This record gives sequence, C-alpha cells and structure tokens, in this order.
Amino acid sequence: MSSEPASATPAIRIDALGKCYPVYAHPLDRLRQFFAPRMARVLRRAPREHFREYWALRDVSCEIARGEQVGIVGRNGAGKSTLLQIVCGTLAPSTGSVSVHGRIAALLELGAGFNPEFTGGENVVLNAGILGLTPAQIDARMDAILAFADIGDFVEQPMKTYSSGMYMRLAFAVAIHVEPDILVVDEALSVGDEAFQRKCFARIRKIREDGATILFVSHSAATVAESCDRAMLLDRGELLALGHTRDVLTRYQKLLYAPVETLDAVRAWIVAHPPRAAAEPAAEADATVAATTTQQSDVAGANAVDDATDDSNADARDRDDGFDPGLPRGQGVTYPHLGARIGQPRVETPDGRVVNVLAPGREYVYCYAVDFERTLAGIRCGMMIKTVTGVELGGAASAPYGEGLPLVDAGARAQVRFAFRCLLAPGTYFLNAGLVGLVGEGEQFVAREVDVLMIRVRPDPQRLATGLVDFNVRPQVQVDA
Repeated sequence: MSSEPASATPAIRIDALGKCYPVYAHPLDRLRQFFAPRMARVLRRAPREHFREYWALRDVSCEIARGEQVGIVGRNGAGKSTLLQIVCGTLAPSTGSVSVHGRIAALLELGAGFNPEFTGGENVVLNAGILGLTPAQIDARMDAILAFADIGDFVEQPMKTYSSGMYMRLAFAVAIHVEPDILVVDEALSVGDEAFQRKCFARIRKIREDGATILFVSHSAATVAESCDRAMLLDRGELLALGHTRDVLTRYQKLLYAPVETLDAVRAWIVAHPPRAAAEPAAEADATVAATTTQQSDVAGANAVDDATDDSNADARDRDDGFDPGLPRGQGVTYPHLGARIGQPRVETPDGRVVNVLAPGREYVYCYAVDFERTLAGIRCGMMIKTVTGVELGGAASAPYGEGLPLVDAGARAQVRFAFRCLLAPGTYFLNAGLVGLVGEGEQFVAREVDVLMIRVRPDPQRLATGLVDFNVRPQVQVDA
C-alpha cells in the first residue's frame, strides 16, 4: 500500500515496461525449445535457444494522473494494444511493472470478456461481475445498460448472432455503467455508427468530468486532439514522445508520412526534440489569452498593432486587422520533402497587406511559394486551418483528385493563393501548407508544413454567433402579445 496521499498518487504508473515474445522459424522449433532446458541439464551445458526475440514493448515508463485523458498514437504494430492489455492485467509483462490505482474498465479486442454462446443479457451479468459489480448492483443498473446499448430484442439472443457494432454497443454500455476510476478504450468505437459514436464520446466526456482517468487509442488524430490532455507516441515498442497533444500529433504525422528510407532519421529527430509537457505555458496559449481578454483591451491592442504596422496611414487607427510582431510564427514541423519546398507562408488582405491579426467577416488570402527541385507530375496544393489543440476546422485543395498540374519542371516556382472569408470565433489558429504529386503508383506528399503559421482572430463586440465557426445564422425572435 502506498503511503502517498490519494491526490498525489497517479492513476497509472508504468516503470521500465517491456513485453517480449518468442518467434519460431518453424513449428518444430517450438517443440525443440520445450525440451531444450531438460536436455541442457542432462548434458550439463547451457541450453540452446530455438527462437528469436520480438520486443512488442521495450523500456516504457510514464505516469498518468488521476482525471487525465491521454491519447495513445502510433503506426500499426507500435505496441499500443500490448500496452493497454498489460495495464488492464490481461497480459503479463516480461520486464518492468505497472501500478494501477482504482477500478478499471476496458474496451479492448471486440468481444473480450463475452461468451458467444450466452445471450446479451447473460453476458451483461458475466462481464459486469468480472468488472467488480455485485449481483445487486448489476440488477439495479441492468435497465440503464440495456437502454444505452439499444439493441432491442437481440438482448435475448446468443451473442454469436451479433454484428460487430452490436458487440461494441453492449460492451461499451457495460463498461461505462460500472462507474470506473480508469476507462481504457482501444479503437473499439470505430466499429459503431456515427450516432452511437457521438453518444459514446459524450458519455466519455461525462465520465472524465466525474474524475475518471481515460486511456484512449485511436488512429484519428482529430479525435485525440479534441479529447485528450496529453498524448504519447509509440513506435517499434518504444515510447518516442509524451506531452502536449498537438506537439505529439505533429510528430506522429511526420513519422506516419515519412518515406521508408528516412524513418530512422525521423525517429531520431523526434527523440531529440521532445514535446512540451501539457502543463507548460505555450506561446499559442498566451496568444489565445491575449485574444480573449476584455473588449476594451482588445480594441486598444488592435489599434496599437495598426499604428505600429503603418504609422503613415491616416486611417490606421480605424483598421481592425493588422500585423502583430509579437505573435509567434508557429512551432511547425517540416515533413521530409520529395523534390519541392514550401516557403514564405503568410496571410494577406486583398490589397496585399501582410497580417496575422484578422477581423471576423473579412476577406483574406493565405499565400505560400513552392520551389521545385525536380520535375513533378500531378501537383495539387492544399491548406488547412486548425485550432490550438489540433482540431482540423477546414481547408481546401487547389484541384480535385486526378486534375492537378500535369507537369512542373525542376527549377520552377509556384505562387499558391487560397482566398477565404474569416468566419472563425475569436482566438488563435494554425495553418498548414501541403503539396501532393504523383509518385510511384499514386499520390504522395512531396512537401508538407504543419502549423507553419499562427494567426489570431480579434473579438467582435457585435458577434452573435457561438462556437468556433460563424455559419451566418440569422436569428429571429417574435413575441406574440
């Protein structure tokens, strides 16, 4: 029993964790390995090993605080599911240890913890009992579990007749109704329909608000960015990065899209450039705070920016967009390039002024240049606007799939421009720039810059829209006498 105060004790502590599997080249080697130690004792010599070691996890250490939601990302085979299974106790580690404080509920492999010959209702009793509920508690919560799962009369049918979506519905309904201290979700929600996924994420948010810890594996960077406090990046069984969600996701995407021959170099770069911890104040967070202070200070600040930008212009004080030299350009990640380089990213007004403080409702142009170092075909350019947490709000491509520029010669320079209307809520945003071309048998990024530019949208005292995007809703209220 730990002597630490409950508030100071992490929900999950992972120390030098490793998981090794024996890999046999031939089925007969498995039999040879079974007898090898016995033969070695008879012959009084060191036993011969008839397998090679495969480390699914190697020397992973981290702590996850109570009430924290942590996303786990990585390529296929990175060790994500292995890590979660060890945390949940369904796998034993080869090295290291895991300490878990609190009741844990998990959605791992589809159907884990269920008997396909039992009915849905019988499996609810079985699974809830495994997760620690008493018979009285199960009976009291049965109606709520079945209502959330919403599988109708199938609850009386054997689960071997269920679809994958029905399996997931019942499993998730049981997991959330045991009131876990720790909820572990391993990509299970990907098999559900969109309406049910939305209901699940809403319930996960409620569980988190109630103080539970959540470990969440997903291949969707947007989902992790929107819902997680921190993220960890696994690759080849190693923990490459742990920290600020957006920083980890940019490193994950850089690794995901790296050509095979540059993978080792990208991994080395990620290790050498650790992400910020989630608790550290970030430059963009400071900018967000500056953008969401009182209206009076924002108006004064905007006027000051305009004066500093163009003192000679008589109407500078009346302008409500401009360039703030104190606003960072972004903490971007440059992807390996394949014959093209992106430069000079900026936002301009229609008359050509460079700005990074935007006024809601006005027209702007996102611009960047592309220098071609070799001849490329099928070129399409793109852009994306994201929130501070990395949620992709929207973007555009310069041409539909298959209709890009047929051929661009080496040495050429392209000027790329995306005109847009600023319909964003006040706050700080990041812009991406990318270029795809025909490489080999299909399209591939030939240049990509993530979070290459930071912009701030100033408040509008007359704004009626709510949320991140202004959909130009026209409200009307009529009171009948």
